[in-house]
Parts: sequence; structure tokens; C-alpha cells
Amino acid sequence: MQEGELRSLLSQRRAPGRVIWLGARAERGAPVRELPSATLIASQGMDGDYTARGRGGGKRQLTLIQAEHLDVIAKLVGRERVRPDELRRNLVIEGINLHALRLRTFRVGNALLEGTGYCEPCSKMERALGVGGYNAVRGHGGILARVLEGAPIQLGDEVDFAEV
Repeated sequence: MQEGELRSLLSQRRAPGRVIWLGARAERGAPVRELPSATLIASQGMDGDYTARGRGGGKRQLTLIQAEHLDVIAKLVGRERVRPDELRRNLVIEGINLHALRLRTFRVGNALLEGTGYCEPCSKMERALGVGGYNAVRGHGGILARVLEGAPIQLGDEVDFAEV
């Protein structure tokens, strides 16, 4: 496969994704609060989330997980359902493969983000999901992002490649 063909394939998707859940933690270790909307702040993260306080730069300003992976994780830990707040992510996105957004610029509503890597599970997954929780999230934990241009976001906002 030639480079141009691969680049074209990597830019294809059926339709934009959309935000179906938002959450933030006021302090490190605090429970995640579900939100109907939020404001993303350039170089900081989500307003109201502890990770956005005073720290600039960083590649972990925002965490995103794919809604379709919640069912997979639930099955792997033997549960009917896993709630987004248990996974400690900021955004749940459905309808687009988040791995396609890793290391790319993309939009969530009017905000511009840059995918910076995979969001690997931490040991807290074992406590939140039970025995095997850490391994259940491996490969399904979503991506990390940096906020390049901030904007208000809300449930239902589209998620898509910035170049499209």
C-alpha cells in the first residue's frame, strides 16, 4: 500500500461521532460528576476538572472513551453494565473510532483537540470494576487529548477529524 492510499484510508469514516456523556472531578480522587455541558480551556482541559487547574501543556488534559467499548468492558468483568463515571473519563463518544483520532487534530463541537496517546487503565480500575477490571480496560480505555482551542461543549456535539 502506498503512503497516499494509507493516508486516504485513515481519513475515512462513515459519519461524525457525538458526545453522549460528560464528566469532571473537582479534586484528585473525588467522584466523577456527570455534566450536561462544560467549557474546554485551551492548554488546560475541562473547566471544573481538577486536571485543568493552573497546569499548562500536558498531554492528559482530557480523557475520552468510546461508548461502544463500555459494553465490552462490562462483559469482560461479568457485569451487565459499566457506568462512565466508574472509568473516570471526561467524555464518552459514540459513532467514531477514537483510535482514528489518536495523534490527529479533531473537533468536539467548536473546540479543537489533539489526540496525544492512549488512555491506559490504572490500578483504580480493579477497585471500581472488581477482579480483572484493570485487564478488562486494557485496549478499551480510550485516548488522551490536549485542548488546542477551547469552547463550550455539550451532549450531542459532533466529534470529527479537524481536516474534514
